[in-house]
Amino acid sequence: MDYSQEPPHSQHLIIQAKEPFNAEAPTDALVEFAITPEGLVYCRNHGPVREFEDSEYCLTVKGNRKEVKLTMEDIRSLFPKAGIVATLQCAGNRRNEMGVIKKVNGVGWDAGVLANCSWSGARLKDVLEHVDIDVKDINHVCFASYATLCQDDDFYGASIPLEYAEKAENDVLLAYEMNDEPLSAEHGGPLRLVVPGHLGARWVKWLDTIVLSPDESPNFYQQRDYKILPPEIETKQQAAAVWSKYPAMTALPLNSVVCSVLKTSTTLLVKGYAVPGGTGNVKSVEVTTDEGRTWHAAKITYQEGKWSWTLWEAELAGVGETGLVCSRAIDESGRVQPKESSWNLRGVAFDAWGRKTY
Repeated sequence: MDYSQEPPHSQHLIIQAKEPFNAEAPTDALVEFAITPEGLVYCRNHGPVREFEDSEYCLTVKGNRKEVKLTMEDIRSLFPKAGIVATLQCAGNRRNEMGVIKKVNGVGWDAGVLANCSWSGARLKDVLEHVDIDVKDINHVCFASYATLCQDDDFYGASIPLEYAEKAENDVLLAYEMNDEPLSAEHGGPLRLVVPGHLGARWVKWLDTIVLSPDESPNFYQQRDYKILPPEIETKQQAAAVWSKYPAMTALPLNSVVCSVLKTSTTLLVKGYAVPGGTGNVKSVEVTTDEGRTWHAAKITYQEGKWSWTLWEAELAGVGETGLVCSRAIDESGRVQPKESSWNLRGVAFDAWGRKTY
């Protein structure tokens, strides 16, 4: 693969792999912004980043022996522009912490592989209605990018159930703007999928093909990756025989992270983020400095709609010179973030209490 033609990458990120380029934001910087600036939006790639001419870019929509092509001009002019604030999060966020339990497979990530951004574009619902494909016997909407090379398959692909696409009909977007600016090549421009509530692996970048299908996407990243395998599966060889037995991941779990700790002479100022799982938005965040014997309510400083992250902070008095501060999130259904996270081979969906020493 040729990585020599990539556009410049942000200088504010921590590089975890160079080819393909994978990098994350420092968490202390990340939580200083409710809406993540582009320079702090993480980069997750499975191949080279390519730049495309907007005027030449085309989206193909297929299903039940029908095929329609839409240019970027079509997408902007035929459909009302919709916008949402939603958190994009990699399934491997905090993978390095799971790797402490036992070795995992995948890019080593800390806790900065997420970004809360404003996304604008055409609603998937509107595009599908315009194309007017008969949905009889259709169960899945498959998305693909053939635009750039990929490590493990001939293209990058993912799918979501048609039922989810219809349920979240106003929120699944074909986005061409991020934070009110044209979507850059670095983050999938000129067109990417936005699926609030689903892990980032489903948010296909450089989107050029949509297929309405009875079946899930056959792509490697839908069928043989981004799945939570049971802990007894410890090698790639063991995994090869069981991928098909486990469902593709959708929502990531309820989570919180301690991102910065500032010690003064009398207090401890703690900041962090929390993200919802699939059972309701974050309702509260608590912190502890005694391994959970005593919990203190954190102040929520930002939350916008049901798809955004939650920023929080807490000021604690009477703490020692050094120690450990932990966080846990609680959602609207009463679900509580667990103290420990179970292990899996791919190191995905790590959700143990947030922890940071001071």
